[in-house]
Amino acid sequence: MELVTCKYVVEQIDGDYAMLRNLDNPNNELKQVARALLPEEIMEGTRLLYEFLQYLVINGE
Repeated sequence: MELVTCKYVVEQIDGDYAMLRNLDNPNNELKQVARALLPEEIMEGTRLLYEFLQYLVINGE
């Protein structure tokens, strides 16, 4: 089983959803994710790491 990790940036917050841009493939379509699955403290511009089926805020990268 392969470990899936991706880095994202929150491009837009729209109600109960956030639109994420994959930093490894920035030309891909935005990914819509329910805010309930994301850390509470996110805002537009927040960088996230997706790993082990969860999103974590990453700083200083």
